[in-house]
Amino acid sequence: MNSVVFTNGCFDILHPGHIDLLERAKALGDKLIVGINSDASVRRIKGGNRPFQDQESRRRLLMGLRCVDEVIVFDELTPETLIKNIKPDVLVKGGDWKPGEIIGADFVLKNGGKVFSLPLAGIYSSSDIVNRIQKAESDGAVRDPRSKARSSLNEHIDVFNRLLDEQQPAIDECAELLLETFRNNKKLLLCGNGGSAADAQHIAAEFVGRYEKERRALPAIALTTNSSALTALANDYHFDRIFARQVEALGSSGDCLIAISTSGNSPNVIAAIMAARSVGCKIIGLTGSGGKKLASLCDAVVMVPSGRTARIQEAHIAVAHYWCEVLDTQMA
Repeated sequence: MNSVVFTNGCFDILHPGHIDLLERAKALGDKLIVGINSDASVRRIKGGNRPFQDQESRRRLLMGLRCVDEVIVFDELTPETLIKNIKPDVLVKGGDWKPGEIIGADFVLKNGGKVFSLPLAGIYSSSDIVNRIQKAESDGAVRDPRSKARSSLNEHIDVFNRLLDEQQPAIDECAELLLETFRNNKKLLLCGNGGSAADAQHIAAEFVGRYEKERRALPAIALTTNSSALTALANDYHFDRIFARQVEALGSSGDCLIAISTSGNSPNVIAAIMAARSVGCKIIGLTGSGGKKLASLCDAVVMVPSGRTARIQEAHIAVAHYWCEVLDTQMA
């Protein structure tokens, strides 16, 4: 009986690292199926300016590789449904994904399959290739001679304009998830590291009971608020599992987790997302333009079109204020 190997990704800019991974994945079985994010899904994960190549072009490129037997396009942010339909014998991701972060790993293992996180060959990165191209284009640009304050605020305005142009459907999709959560009398959990911890506290405070007008109290919990509890947990457990432990203790099916990470790569936040998935929570992600990993693990995500922490965090607060306005209107 032939064994089926499955892996997935966007594969927008195909590079030698991709080919090496796919060849090694094929060597683990008889048939290699590659799932690729649809164009709409890529835009939700990587921003409005992606993909550079449409889904049919990406599919044909992959089918041109000898190691690839089949390519399937999926519309969701995660390939979880596709994996359950295919029921692969072997599930593979690149080494930048820890085994506990791989979507579908628990399903494959329960069905007697194997899961591999294969070390990456070299330092190839689609994002780095894009950044080098953009840098080459911008090196000859004329610098803004205006004051630093004006320049900074204009950057703020530009990010918000792009956020509106590129992320409005995602912002509204998240608002609908929040409405569904509260209408079903379920809890909202929020977590974030560093500056995002302050964002989680800020947002949770405005979800609970009052934003600009009185409404009935909503069950929102910021997992970052009790510093003494976090310290105790940090002493007893590995730091990367603090939020995950709290989600496992407090979360239940139908609850919603807002996972906040400006980089999208926080191990603590990623672990919380995986814990939330395991207990049946819906997941909303808030991240920046580089937050592909976080975005690809969520049910809905808002990706601020910036790589600057300050710009990302202030946009997260503004988006959450809009969600509060929606709740004030719909839950009054």
